[in-house]
Amino acid sequence: MRLPRLQPTLRLRLTLVYGAVFFLAGLTLLGVTYLLFNQQLTQTFESRYASEPGKVKNLFFMKDGVLLEGQAAIEWLRQQELELRSAAITSLLTQGAIALVVVGGLAVGLGWVVAGRVLAPLHRVTDTARKIAAEPMAERGLHQRIGLEGPEDEVKTLADTFDTMVERLDDSFDGQRRFVANASHELRTPLTLNRALVELAMHRRTASADVKELGESLLEINARHERLISGLLLLARSEQEIADRSPVDLADVVTHVVRQTEGDAAEAKITVYEVTAQAPTTGDALLLERLVHNLVENGIRYNVDDGAGWVRVVSRTVSEGKVEVEVSNTGPEVPPYDVPLLFKPFHRHGAERVVTARSAGLGLSIVQSVALAHGGDVRARPREGGGLIVTASLPRARH
Repeated sequence: MRLPRLQPTLRLRLTLVYGAVFFLAGLTLLGVTYLLFNQQLTQTFESRYASEPGKVKNLFFMKDGVLLEGQAAIEWLRQQELELRSAAITSLLTQGAIALVVVGGLAVGLGWVVAGRVLAPLHRVTDTARKIAAEPMAERGLHQRIGLEGPEDEVKTLADTFDTMVERLDDSFDGQRRFVANASHELRTPLTLNRALVELAMHRRTASADVKELGESLLEINARHERLISGLLLLARSEQEIADRSPVDLADVVTHVVRQTEGDAAEAKITVYEVTAQAPTTGDALLLERLVHNLVENGIRYNVDDGAGWVRVVSRTVSEGKVEVEVSNTGPEVPPYDVPLLFKPFHRHGAERVVTARSAGLGLSIVQSVALAHGGDVRARPREGGGLIVTASLPRARH
């Protein structure tokens, strides 16, 4: 197995650069000191034997009771000078190298500290970007700001530019959500008026069979548009962070939703099994009801039509910090690669997008948005034999 290559951090690379520059400067200084010291010794020793013009210098001294003079004395002195020069240069190089290693180590440590302080603002930029990326839905983390203080240098300019970019993105997402909500509200009035006019025309005594048939089609189309607008409004609402939370037991929600969908299940000849256990959480009760309702509704709608289909709804506590609602059903085969697409708005599996379809294609996207708004998540997997198993996990309520 090939091991991954470890990439050195910028701080380590800067420290190594600081250390290498210091050691190079230290070696240069030691070399220059050696040359100057050697030159000074040479000049000093040679000046001892140089005589003034017109004069002759005669050297003599006693060594171990023996008188040395003339050339013998000079040779002996030269030998002593060579030994002294060798000892002095060796001492200079040895002690200089030791001092260079010690001071170089201190310089590397100081370089590590300095590099850390220099890169600290960049770490703040990275941490802020990581917090934004760690949010389940990135636009909810766009309120994060670096807010770097200090001199107007390159790093502060980078941090301020990042803050400006995030602020504009945040404004853009807010504007998009407001537009969806406002447009949906504005579209509700003409759709309500259309429904009233079509119903009025259908219920006239003079209305022919063709008019009534056309009216039924128009009402079905109008109803789908109304469901679409309601879904968009709910989606825009669920993508906002939940501020006002109240205790909710998912077992009660499951029981209520199963009773609500009994008529749809009976019409589709689907059997709904309910397995509830306490699953306390906190949040918006209406949104959590919509989450469970969409899961059960999808389980009924996308099922087999031979009368043997079923939907199983389970609420449970899985750990000290998590509760779950799991909805499984019989139905057509779903390829694993198609499962992530089911959470995309307006996507349906195995069906064409026709204007008279009962589903607006927002069911699972709303489920995902509601779960994320409550600090949870949703996952799905194909069921063996056909159908899906969809599990919504939410934080458990603290006692």
